[in-house]
Amino acid sequence: MQAIDLSRLNPEQRQAVETTEGPVLVLAGAGSGKTTVLTTRLAHIIQTGKALPFQCLAVTFTNKAANEMTERLQTIIGEDARALWLGTFHKIGLRILRNHPEKVGLAHGFTILDAADQERLLKQIMTADGLDLKENPPQLIMGQIQRLKDQGLTPDKANQSPNPASPLAVHLYGTYQTRLKAMNAVDFGDLLLYCVELFQKYPEVLKAFQRQFRYILVDEYQDTNVVQYLWLRLLAGYHHNLCCVGDDDQSIYSWRGAEVGNILRFEQDFPNATLIRLESNYRSTAHILAAAAGLIANNVHRLSKTLHTAPGRENAVGEKVLVTGVWSGDDEARKICDQIEAEQR
Repeated sequence: MQAIDLSRLNPEQRQAVETTEGPVLVLAGAGSGKTTVLTTRLAHIIQTGKALPFQCLAVTFTNKAANEMTERLQTIIGEDARALWLGTFHKIGLRILRNHPEKVGLAHGFTILDAADQERLLKQIMTADGLDLKENPPQLIMGQIQRLKDQGLTPDKANQSPNPASPLAVHLYGTYQTRLKAMNAVDFGDLLLYCVELFQKYPEVLKAFQRQFRYILVDEYQDTNVVQYLWLRLLAGYHHNLCCVGDDDQSIYSWRGAEVGNILRFEQDFPNATLIRLESNYRSTAHILAAAAGLIANNVHRLSKTLHTAPGRENAVGEKVLVTGVWSGDDEARKICDQIEAEQR
């Protein structure tokens, strides 16, 4: 285990690492050293004796991000990094459910259906219901069912909705879930939905996980959906040491259920929260940052932040941003290739 050198961090990064107690929102602009802050914060918590590795939960959105964090942490704290609860929402949710499947109507050894198996099952249900698969594409209906799960809605709650976005999806949802349980199976959307159900129905299970996880860190918080938000709030309800890192300006996944309101509401949800802005950019030039700031300033609902070139890079002005109009994706690709060839001549 190597000692952490906090002197290599800028003041805002260091504050984000050392502010360990209570709810913390770290607004991390693009290129501001977010991953460095996350890994250093975790290592700092462990090296200062605030928690043991298994008492830390770190949630990412991709396996790639989780693997990168694990590798970085291994260089700092060694094999202790493997004892962390570090992974994607789905991976952590699955790990919790594997310990208590019977409490949500599943048996040990339950399976997880992939997208193809989900669609195949839904087709069977729709065919038995006499529905035209061309008029009602199963892939579309399955997407709508998954959105219901992302919103934290069980079949019963979805049926109580006065104006459902997709009445047919709501109608099929209950049968789909019944068939899944008969197969002792779940889909990815169930992993957190069942966790929330587990925590709400069995307070003793929730309390055990709440007390275990002294510190919770979340990456890309702007991309969380409703059920992920509910899951996090439940887990953080005892120690309240929840650190969320994200940037509302980078929220691009509303089409698949992400709720940017989660990050915009953070200080309302946690009135004693600490807000830390990482505004030093280590990646882009001044011209690029200025152009991006000019565009994003038009967003009505956003948390204010102003990116600037990091200390030591003040002279990284770069070339002015060139705006080129194109007619299609193919046209865009051709223009980029032409530009690359021109630069190489």
